[in-house]
Amino acid sequence: MGRADERRARQQGSRRAKKETGGRIRRLFTWKKILGTFFGLCLLAMGAFFVAYLLVPVPDANAQAEMQSNVYKYSDGKVLTRTGKINREIVGLEQIPKPVQRDFVAAENKSFYQDSGVDIKGTARGLLNTLSGKGKQGGSTITQQYVKNYYLTQDQTVTRKLKELVISLKVDRQKDKNEILAGYINTSYYGRGAYGIQAAAQAYYGIDAAKLNVSQGAYLAALLQAPNQYDWGQATPTGKRLVTERWNYVLDNMVGQHWLDPSERQGLKFPTPHAPKAAPGMEGQTGYLVEAANKELVRQGVSQEKIDAGGWTITLNIDEKKQKALLASVKKQLEDHLDRKKNKVDATVQAGATSVDTKTGRVVAMYGGVGATEHWISNATRTDYQPASTFKAVVLASALQNAAETQDGQQIGIGTIYDGTSQRPVKGSDTPFAPENEDDRSYGKVDVQKAMDDSINSVFAQMVVDVGPADVKKTALSLGMPDGDGFPERPAIALGTMGASTWDMAGVYATLDNHGKQVTPSIVKSAEHKDSKVDLPDPIGKQVLTRETADTVTKVLQGVVSNGSGSVVNTDAYHAAGKTGTSENNKSAWFVGYTPQITTAVALFGESPKDGGGQVTLTGTANSGRANGGGFPAKIWADYTLAALNGGSDVDFDLEAQKVVREEPSESPSTSAPEESPSEKPSETPSEEAPSPSITPPSDTPSESASEDPQEDPSETESTDPDDPGDPGEGASSNEEEEGRQPVRPNLLGGNEQQR
Repeated sequence: MGRADERRARQQGSRRAKKETGGRIRRLFTWKKILGTFFGLCLLAMGAFFVAYLLVPVPDANAQAEMQSNVYKYSDGKVLTRTGKINREIVGLEQIPKPVQRDFVAAENKSFYQDSGVDIKGTARGLLNTLSGKGKQGGSTITQQYVKNYYLTQDQTVTRKLKELVISLKVDRQKDKNEILAGYINTSYYGRGAYGIQAAAQAYYGIDAAKLNVSQGAYLAALLQAPNQYDWGQATPTGKRLVTERWNYVLDNMVGQHWLDPSERQGLKFPTPHAPKAAPGMEGQTGYLVEAANKELVRQGVSQEKIDAGGWTITLNIDEKKQKALLASVKKQLEDHLDRKKNKVDATVQAGATSVDTKTGRVVAMYGGVGATEHWISNATRTDYQPASTFKAVVLASALQNAAETQDGQQIGIGTIYDGTSQRPVKGSDTPFAPENEDDRSYGKVDVQKAMDDSINSVFAQMVVDVGPADVKKTALSLGMPDGDGFPERPAIALGTMGASTWDMAGVYATLDNHGKQVTPSIVKSAEHKDSKVDLPDPIGKQVLTRETADTVTKVLQGVVSNGSGSVVNTDAYHAAGKTGTSENNKSAWFVGYTPQITTAVALFGESPKDGGGQVTLTGTANSGRANGGGFPAKIWADYTLAALNGGSDVDFDLEAQKVVREEPSESPSTSAPEESPSEKPSETPSEEAPSPSITPPSDTPSESASEDPQEDPSETESTDPDDPGDPGEGASSNEEEEGRQPVRPNLLGGNEQQR
């Protein structure tokens, strides 16, 4: 037999083998066998479900009947407060207007009145999400949600979901639909510590559930999807947009179900709820501290419902001594100078502060406002005001970190020369921008140190362009600043036009203080529940800036304290670095500073007591002209820091900063307007309009206050050396204050002393 014959024989053998194998497979997996197996499995599953239906009883209601208190403690274990009694009042369905009842059906389960109590497809999807680790299941009917709230737990497990399915079928057979709906509406969590529609109606609208209208009911129904995110009083812009969309969805479904006339629907306006109020026992700073702790636990994956269910022992990082010192400083340096009853401006002033231990990231003290029962929104954590010129430290950090160069190719450093002309159009940007310095004051050629000392807007606007707005924003986010719609990648971010809280800025500056190693402020030291404990991350993170970058920024900010706008905090009692900031129209004023041990951000906000708390100017606070960052905020900072350091500290900054190579500025400052104005109006508003002359707020001993003329004498010559003690204070920025010509050191007995 030849080779060709052998090859043909092997091929024929192979084909016969494949044919025989295929035949065996076809005989094994016939359609009849496949269908038989499928129906067998279905019967087995049905049998198992039937057995489960017989064996799983409808349990007694959990109803949070065994609610426990939560215990909140100071860092040393001393009890701060106890919380726990559930805020709920059961009301009969007859006390809830019919349109409001239908709001909930339209929002959650349009087929509620016709279905059997379960959604098989939704439940299957929920089980798949649970098994794949995708979080909340979704797809539940009103009956299933009622069963979960009333009989079971909020645990995200397959076992709980299967029990929910079985019990829902039984409950739907045993109870009337109206009874189920009433149970659902009365057991659901609406946020603000409110369980049930009666508590929610009081919490959001200050009325009984019986007086709710269809529009208000639609909002409460919309809340159930994400009660904390959708709480209008503290929602982000994204949260407000989402809950508005959800509210519209509910009302559109009402029309679709023929429960609401289309013409009436068109006339409905979003029912803005009242501002939140603290629960009893949350008076003073306690409510702010508890809220901050709870929010941190939620960020770590603990649901608000679990926190509200009680049984927690939560120890805070708050140092009781430092907390009391911060309150005392706010009272002494701010509240004692205000007349909230007779002065309309004083009535709008809100103060906030966050103090962080630089080495550990622990929030050791926090000031949220006059009191949680009077003003529930925490001024320490709110992000709806601009941080203004405190952001300039971030701009410089980004320039150094990215080894950025000026338009003429010079690497940016402390001694780099910039043009400080007011209203100077930025070069190299597609977005035209020409910010005005304070009082439209031009500085000519200045180095970076002096630009930071005097907070010269035109310099930092150009620096943002030199670095690249996208890279500056990237640096800011790496330092812990929040992102959002108000943080565009444009030159105007140089003026701190985005939103940020004192909590955020304390973290940013603490990272600078910590040699570039990220500090994420943390208020929770530990959180334990029965035998479990929340695994909290280390507040100290990775290196986000090189040590040289962070230390160089610290060196520059030391100059701000020694010779610039922060000179009011300059003292021999401690070593400090910091930056002032005053936003557009003087709506916020800041001082963020640090010593080698502690970083503290202090801010004032102008908040209208009307119009939903809109932003208003602080000008006229305590009858003292503009409320500058170098005024009340800096004085609070200095008074608190002295107490927090037990009277002072000799510890100095351990810096590995960039060496300074200075060039002599070629021009002296001028108060005249620039010869050239931009051909195109800036597309973005500078951080403050041309301000009125600044008047330093009164000190504790007015007769000892530093004398200051807000209108500079044109004949006065200015030193070109940024380190010269005669260098003027901040007053070069349209969002900054003019603090005077000489460094001012706090007199530890009260008042200020002029340093010559």
